[in-house]
Amino acid sequence: MAKILVEDPEGNTRVPFLRGILTRSLQNSGLAFEEAYRAATRIRKDLGDSAVISSDDLRNRVVELLKADYGAKVVNRYQQQTLVVTPIQVRHSDGRVTPFNGDQHRRCLETIGLTYEEAITVMAHIRQHFLDKRVTQTTSQHIAHLTYRCLHQTPELGPAVAHRWLVWIDFLRSGRPLVLLIGGTSGCGKSTVATALANQLDIVRMQSTDMLREVMRTMISERLLPILHTSSFNAWSVLAEQKSSLEQDDELLLAEGFRAQVDLLSAASEAVIERTLRERVWLIMEGVHIHPSILEKLPQDTDAVIAPIMLAVLKRRDLKERIRGRSTKAPQRRSSRYLEHFDAIWQLQSFLLSEADRTRIPIILNGDRDKVVREIMRTVIDGLAENFTATPAEVFRNNS
Repeated sequence: MAKILVEDPEGNTRVPFLRGILTRSLQNSGLAFEEAYRAATRIRKDLGDSAVISSDDLRNRVVELLKADYGAKVVNRYQQQTLVVTPIQVRHSDGRVTPFNGDQHRRCLETIGLTYEEAITVMAHIRQHFLDKRVTQTTSQHIAHLTYRCLHQTPELGPAVAHRWLVWIDFLRSGRPLVLLIGGTSGCGKSTVATALANQLDIVRMQSTDMLREVMRTMISERLLPILHTSSFNAWSVLAEQKSSLEQDDELLLAEGFRAQVDLLSAASEAVIERTLRERVWLIMEGVHIHPSILEKLPQDTDAVIAPIMLAVLKRRDLKERIRGRSTKAPQRRSSRYLEHFDAIWQLQSFLLSEADRTRIPIILNGDRDKVVREIMRTVIDGLAENFTATPAEVFRNNS
C-alpha cells in the first residue's frame, strides 16, 4: 500500500499513518491488543490509496468504527484521550515559549543521519510519551533528553546514534558558527546539495563562488583581467605567458589556470567567511573554486566549525546526464557549452579530487540527494565527536 500522510493543520505537520501508534491508542481506550490491531488494520484498508488525510478526519473514522463495534464507553475513552493532543508549550533556554513543532524536530533527527522513516518512528514514540503522561508543557532540554533516551533504547538505532544526537545538541547550544564549504566540478550538484542542506539546517546565508566571480567581472574588464572572464575548466587558455612551457602537459596547464582563477577569487571568498565568523552566524558556500588554499588563509584562532566537502560523480555518463539536466532545471545555464568542454570538466574533477585527498578533505559521492545530505551531516558530526568529552548529564544538566 502507498504511504498515507496524516496532516495536522493546527500544528502545521504531516506524518505517515502508523498502524502501530493507532493500535496503541486503541489499547489505551480499553481494547485488547488483538482487537486494537484488527481495528487499526481496518482503518488502514478503508483509507485505500489516499495520499493525505487530516488528523480530524482520521479521528472521525476511528470514532465511527468504535461506535459501531464497541459501544459508547470505548468511544468516550478514545475521545477523552485525543482531547489531550493539544499543542504542547515548550520553554526554551532563552526564555521563549513556543508550541512543540514536530516537523522541526523530525528534521533535526534527520540532521544526525536518520532517514525520514526512522525520524518519524522516533517522533511517534515521543508523541506517545507525551500522550501517556498528559504533558501540556515542557522544556526544550527535556525533549532533547527524552529523544536521547529514545534513540538509545531503539534497537535499530542504539547508543551510536544516540551519541551523535548528544554531540549535535551540545554543538547547537554552544553558539559556535558553522561554515560548510561545498566544492566539486561543474555539474556535480553543488548548488542542489547546498540548497538541501540550507533547508535542513534552516541556514539563510548562502554564497556561490560563481556569484562572487560575476560581481568581480562587472568591476574588472576582460581586457584587464581576461582569466576572470573564463570558465574554471578553460582558464588555462589565457595563460599566454605560461602556455609555451606547459603546453606539453594538458593536466598541469588546466591545474595552473584553475589555481590562478582561485587566487583571484580567494580574497572575496575569505572576506565572506571572515564576516560570517565575526557575526557568528552559519554559512554555506558552494562552488568549483572551493579549494584547500582558501582554508589555509582563514583565521586559525576561531571556535567556528569549518567543514569543507568535495562532491564527486565518478561515472562519466552520470556527470554528462547531470550537465544535460541543467537545461531543464535552469534554462539560463545552457548545457551545450559544458558538454563541448566535458573532457576538461572531467579532468578538472580529477584534479579537485586529488587535491581533496592530499589535504584530507572528505570526498562524498553525489547520488541520491537525501543520502548525500545525511552523509555530509554524518561527516560534520563525526568531526565534532573527535574532541567531544561531555556526558549526557552535562549536556542535559538543565533538564527539568
